[in-house]
Amino acid sequence: MSSYKDLLSQIETLKQQAESQRKSEISHVVADIRRKMQEYGISLSDLGATGRGSRSKGTTVAAKYRNPKTGDTWTGRGKMPKWLQAEVGMGKRKEDFLIA
Repeated sequence: MSSYKDLLSQIETLKQQAESQRKSEISHVVADIRRKMQEYGISLSDLGATGRGSRSKGTTVAAKYRNPKTGDTWTGRGKMPKWLQAEVGMGKRKEDFLIA
């Protein structure tokens, strides 16, 4: 029976072999995909590729609630601000602070 260290060594060897095989197969798959794209006239834009640019940030959201005392606003997304938590805690409703 193999020792624990022997088994760990075998696992590491197999991991290295698996990674090597994966890299080898990836290069063949990519070459096959490129060949088929050329054969059928498929471009990257046909696949929905947008390039490697950075992801655009999401659009800003208009404020939905306003604190009449300070003018602070909240979009209604994320954690409720402390000023609104305090007002709701005193019995007011969120809807009382909606921006018309």
